[in-house]
Amino acid sequence: MSQKDFQFLELPRKMPKEIPSQLRIHGWDEIYGSFDSTNAGAQAGRCLDCGNPYCEWKCPVHNYIPNWLKLVQENRLFEAATLAHETNPLPEVCGRVCPQDRLCEGACTLNTGFESVTIGSIEKYIVDEAFKQGWRPDLSKVVATGKRVAVIGAGPAGLSCADRLARAGIQAHVFDRYEEIGGLLTFGIPPFKLEKHVMLTRRLVLEAMGVRFHLRTDIGKDITFEKLLSDYDAVFLGTGCYTAVDAKLPGQHLAGRLEALPFLIANARQILASDVASDISLDFKDKNVVVLGGGDTAMDCVRTSIRLNAASVTCVYRRDEASMPGSRREVGNARDEGVQFLFNHAPIGIEGSDQVTGVRLLETEVSANGKSRAEFSTTSANEKIVAADIVITAFGFRPSPASWLEQHGVNLQESGRIQVSGGLPYQTSQPKIFAGGDNVRGADLVVTAVHDGRDAGIAIAKWLKTPVGPKGPPTQS
Repeated sequence: MSQKDFQFLELPRKMPKEIPSQLRIHGWDEIYGSFDSTNAGAQAGRCLDCGNPYCEWKCPVHNYIPNWLKLVQENRLFEAATLAHETNPLPEVCGRVCPQDRLCEGACTLNTGFESVTIGSIEKYIVDEAFKQGWRPDLSKVVATGKRVAVIGAGPAGLSCADRLARAGIQAHVFDRYEEIGGLLTFGIPPFKLEKHVMLTRRLVLEAMGVRFHLRTDIGKDITFEKLLSDYDAVFLGTGCYTAVDAKLPGQHLAGRLEALPFLIANARQILASDVASDISLDFKDKNVVVLGGGDTAMDCVRTSIRLNAASVTCVYRRDEASMPGSRREVGNARDEGVQFLFNHAPIGIEGSDQVTGVRLLETEVSANGKSRAEFSTTSANEKIVAADIVITAFGFRPSPASWLEQHGVNLQESGRIQVSGGLPYQTSQPKIFAGGDNVRGADLVVTAVHDGRDAGIAIAKWLKTPVGPKGPPTQS
C-alpha cells in the first residue's frame, strides 16, 4: 500500500471557497466557487478507492465515482469528463444540486471517523473545466439511423433522454412550453444554487449533438399529440410534477399568499430578463415573509425572499428539524443567511381581510407510535399567530397528467402518475410512448429524473433496434 493511500490522514476535506453569507445575500451568484486543478486533484486523492464503493451504489445513476476521481488526480480531465457522461447526461447539474450529504458523500467510507471526499464539487469542476477547455461529447462514431423521437419536456428527464437518443443515432426533437430549456432547473432552482448560464451551455452542447428544441410550444394547444404520434417513431414524456398540493387553508385566497412554484418562476424570469410577463409582484422589500413547508422548494423560497430584501423570513415546518425532507446543507445555508425556523407548528389558517396579515398556527408533536406523522399537540393546543405580509405555501407537488394521455391508451395510477408497465423499462401501456421522471415517480430528486430519462432513452433505442453505446467504464492504465 502506497503512502498516497493514506492521503486522507494528512489532507482534510476542503470545499471550494464559499461567499460569506453577509455578502451573498445581496446577489444571485452561486454561493460556492470552483476548484482549480490543484485543489481538485488533491481532494480527489483523498479517495480510498474502496473495493466496494458505497458512494457509487448510493448514487441513483451509479456514477463511476472512484474511477473519475482517479482520473482527476492524474490530471486526465477530458477522460474524466467522458467517463462522467457515461452514466450521467447532466453531471454539472447534479454536482451542484444533488443532496450529496444524503447520497454519495453520505455513503463515503471516510465518513466513519473522517470527513467524506468532496465528490459533488469535483464533479462540478470536471465538467465546467472540460467545457471551458473545449471538451465535447464525441459522437464521431455514431451512425444516424433516420429515426426521430419526440421528447415532451425539456427538464432533467427529457434532456437526459435526448442525450442518450443522440448517442444512439436517433434525432431527438424536444418540445417545451417554456422559453428556455431546463424546466425547473432553469425556472424553479434559484441561481445561487444553479446559475442560469449552466443550462445555456448545456443547450449549446445538446444542439451540437443534433438535438432540436421546440420551445414556447405547448403540446395539446400549439401542436396536437396526435401529430407527434404520427410524425415520430416514439414519444418520451418528461412532463414533471407541477400541480401544487393544496392544503385548503382558510384565507389562502388573500392577496399576499403565493404558491412556491409561480413565485420562483417569476423570479427566474426577472433574472433572465425574459419577455414573458408575470402577474406576481416581487416587491418584498421591508416585508415580513412566512414560508410554509420544509423541503428543498421551501428552502429555495426562503433564500430567494432574503435576496429580495425582505425584512424578516420565517420557515414554518410541522415536524422537528431532523425530520425535514430537504438537504441539511440547504437548511444550514438558509439559517446562515438569516432565515428563522419555527418547528413543530402547522398552519390552520391565513389571517387578513383583503390582504395577508399573518398565519395562524397550532403546535404539533410527533406521534409516539414511531410514525413520522405530525399531530396536533395534546399538551399545548394554544394557537399562535405569526405576523406576515407575504405567505408562500410550499407543500409539495403532484402530477398533472394531460387530458390527451388516456385518450391515447396511456394508463394512469390513481394518484395521476403515469403507469409504466410495458415490455421495456419506462414503456407505457401504449408501446410507442415512454415516460420517466416525476410524472412517473411523483416529486423526487433531479438525479432520479436524470436516471429515468437516461434509461428511457436506452429503452427507446432498444425498441427501435439501435445500438445504445458503451456499457461500462474504460480500463485505466
